[in-house]
Amino acid sequence: MITGIIGTGRIGSTLARILVAAGHRVVLANASGPHTLGPLLAELGSAAQAATVAEAAERADLLVLMVPFDSARGLLPQDAVRDKVLIDAMNAFSGRGEPRDLGGRSSSEIVADWYPGARLVKSLNTMHFETLAFAGTAPGDRLAHYTAGDDEKAKEIVAGIIKDLGFAAVDTGPLHSGGILQQPGGPLFNRPLTEAQATEWISR
Repeated sequence: MITGIIGTGRIGSTLARILVAAGHRVVLANASGPHTLGPLLAELGSAAQAATVAEAAERADLLVLMVPFDSARGLLPQDAVRDKVLIDAMNAFSGRGEPRDLGGRSSSEIVADWYPGARLVKSLNTMHFETLAFAGTAPGDRLAHYTAGDDEKAKEIVAGIIKDLGFAAVDTGPLHSGGILQQPGGPLFNRPLTEAQATEWISR
């Protein structure tokens, strides 16, 4: 399976590194174009390719959106993401760096409106990039990454990737309620928890 990572900032680049280390193939795209990705490709080796956003959306079996929230609307070709697992790893902040008021909706519900037909899963958005880089291989209990969505099979696919990265996959529920738990302002955002701690918290 080829994972397309849209956005190669600190978090996107970190995800690419640990995916490749776990034996996955990746195709990378950013707003500046594939010519800017030479150093990262040299680091990652033959398991990584660079592409435009449209090319990455076409080539990948699964896509991860890791761009600023406001830039995601219309970024991906509608036909390319239809029936494809799309991980929303973005966070909606206001201009002041505070959680945005979305009128009671989860940010992922809004992303689902932008990309009808995509198999949307909220995941990989709650952990700081430095924690993401090293926690999956650290000794001790595995930390949790979460999945929220309305497509159970899509969540299973994302859970498999999370386990490959060395983390525990914890299902927070549907896209609405589970997404709200994970997004900025929610109780699971930027709060490293072990699988047992996360499961206990969600079951309350």
